[in-house]
Amino acid sequence: MATLRPLLCSTLLVCAGAQAQSPDAALASIRADELLQHIKVLASDEFEGRAPGSVGETRTVEYLQQQFRQLGLRPGNPDGSWVQGVPMRGQHPVPQFRYSVNGKQVSLKFPEDYVAHSTTPGDHARIRGSDIVFVGYGVQAPEYGWDDYKGLDVKGKTLLMLINDPAIPDPNNPDQLDPAMFKGKAMTYYGRWTYKYEIAARLGAAAAIIIHETKPAAYPWDVVRSGGVGEHFSLQRKGADPDAPTVPGWIQLERARELLAAAGYDFDQLKQQALKKEFQPLVLKAKADFQIDNQTRSLKSNNVVALIEGSDPKLKHEYLIYSAHWDHLGIDTRLPGSRTEQIYHGALDNASGTAALLALAKAYKALPAPKRSILFIATTAEERGLLGAKYYAAHPLVPLRQTVANINIDGINAWGKTAQIENVTSGHSSIDALLAKYAAAQGRRMDNDSRPELGSFYRADQLEFARAGVPVLYTKARSAYLDRPDNYATEVVNHYVAHDYHQTSDIVRPDWDFSGGVQDISLLFQVGLEIANGSTPQWLDGSEFKAAGQRRLR
Repeated sequence: MATLRPLLCSTLLVCAGAQAQSPDAALASIRADELLQHIKVLASDEFEGRAPGSVGETRTVEYLQQQFRQLGLRPGNPDGSWVQGVPMRGQHPVPQFRYSVNGKQVSLKFPEDYVAHSTTPGDHARIRGSDIVFVGYGVQAPEYGWDDYKGLDVKGKTLLMLINDPAIPDPNNPDQLDPAMFKGKAMTYYGRWTYKYEIAARLGAAAAIIIHETKPAAYPWDVVRSGGVGEHFSLQRKGADPDAPTVPGWIQLERARELLAAAGYDFDQLKQQALKKEFQPLVLKAKADFQIDNQTRSLKSNNVVALIEGSDPKLKHEYLIYSAHWDHLGIDTRLPGSRTEQIYHGALDNASGTAALLALAKAYKALPAPKRSILFIATTAEERGLLGAKYYAAHPLVPLRQTVANINIDGINAWGKTAQIENVTSGHSSIDALLAKYAAAQGRRMDNDSRPELGSFYRADQLEFARAGVPVLYTKARSAYLDRPDNYATEVVNHYVAHDYHQTSDIVRPDWDFSGGVQDISLLFQVGLEIANGSTPQWLDGSEFKAAGQRRLR
């Protein structure tokens, strides 16, 4: 196919012999037109939405291997290959969900009213007559003196729970959230849907259903729907999934209101009660039935891995990792319209980040090799629960003890230059100081995450590296756009989240301005170059990942 033929040196690649000595020359190699060209290829109809285990994956992996090879990188797997196989199970669910209350049965419509799938290996999952229990936010957080379960035995039960962290008002300023509880406005991991499923599995629940609300979730129901109708993936393992109950799912807010009302309760009142430490889980006089029939397959997806070997005899055995996920949501043939209108192209999420990974590799090849080695990883199945990164963290190709940092890219700025860069991972490691230093050199400032309530730290691949104890960096540029009205950032970011995020409309746009993307990638290059040449990031006191970092170095 034409898009996979070797590209001419005059377009995207650095020619042999074009090595430069100056970092300025390396920075000059990061170009907006080349980013756009990569994105156009990866987000094209030909790549079919880049779902794991699909023709789209095959074409994506081939394209990335080709690009890394022609840039002069080496295969990143010690076995001499460009990929790390990630064994997964794929399941296309056909779910049925009904509940009975006061002798009345109510069947919900998939995916308009709910989404659900099963985590069991087989083709069928059945749950019959499971007591439904409202567990508030479904959180056990001993450091906050918080337990939504209060010792209730929930084995075999269906848990109904609220999204996000408990939003506790500040007793001194009721219009704000209490900074002493769940980090105030910021989301903690307790608010993440993955945590809610994990605690449900740990306590032996049969099912866990999260009540979707657009504002606290930070995305509309259509995002839940689009993620729920396609093939679901999990890492292959023996026995039960430790990260989720037999049936994890979501329910649309109005349907949850109706369920609770039928059981004699008011949703808004229960939500208020759930904001108190004294909240008691409520066993509803309602029972749930689930029937999920799956088309199941085993597959080997791939992380694409490429290497620049370090030049220092000792430090070359230490590694900086740049990562970006190549996958998106594939095709939903049930959608109306043409085939193009059924493809989740994932142009910004995350063809743009994958393009940035290639741009960074090109920039490094414009310089002599740094002292440490650099591993570039394009991960699979990020959209399915950070699975590629999770697998890598459990099966690293280079020892985690010798991995000094991870810089992750998930989407790049497509709307112009900014006066600042937001550090989503601020307050966790000494990389903060490096980012601030090089942002200042660009005439910019480093700010903390402007929307900590979204929990962006917990929604991208750097989380799995952090949980493995590797210091991480993840940035966003979503405010302070230069030469734009004050509300411009809010308009473009909110419009993308509301209309394009995880939708088929995430396509290449003619009005994109990647000058800001170049600005940000250049910043990540400079930070990484200092690390690659010997600066060693350290976890900061107060980070919940510092203990994992200490374990990593033992």
